[in-house]
Amino acid sequence: MSGPGPGPGPGRPSPPAQAPDPGPVPAATIPKIKLRNPSSPAPSPDTHASHDKYAPKPQTSVSLADTIGPNRSISSFSSFTRLNPATARLLDDLTARMTLLAPLNSAIDHLPRKPWQPPPDDQDHPGHDVDAQDRARNNLDRFVRAHILMGTAPWEEGVQAETLTGGRPIWWEARDDGVRVVCPDGIEVERVAARVANGELWIVKGVLDYK
Repeated sequence: MSGPGPGPGPGRPSPPAQAPDPGPVPAATIPKIKLRNPSSPAPSPDTHASHDKYAPKPQTSVSLADTIGPNRSISSFSSFTRLNPATARLLDDLTARMTLLAPLNSAIDHLPRKPWQPPPDDQDHPGHDVDAQDRARNNLDRFVRAHILMGTAPWEEGVQAETLTGGRPIWWEARDDGVRVVCPDGIEVERVAARVANGELWIVKGVLDYK
């Protein structure tokens, strides 16, 4: 039976001793990572991040008709654009140039008079139910056309334009905080959602005059 092996010689280092396993580190000892120093100044509204919401990546192979559908925040307006075949074809025409100002669902929900309802001076217009349905469809189409600016893509600041329903000119300005507003009513632009082959889709927080 052999005896114990030879110990470390004069020139041979001893193996390092293993420290006992300390177990899991208590959560209280894990340092918290600070993402931003509390004393650091907040980014200004007109920084690159603010600018990006008005400068979407161009998509040259799709139309406004393709782009408006997937935006759930404007689903009401999107459904209106498909009621009139002529308007639907216009938004699908890749050779056209336009800016589409699409109101948020919340803006439409808060209207005192819904887009399909007649103006106050036409409330008592006589007619059968079929005529009433036709008028409602026409009112909705007029509402959509009141938010289409032809030949204005890209729409530059201060450039006056008219919607397909005519009337007063409209334009947009950038406020001191960098936010765009459509004038003269001061309707805030939430973002430019798309820049496609036939124009730009602007999502706005209000409704333009459609009377």
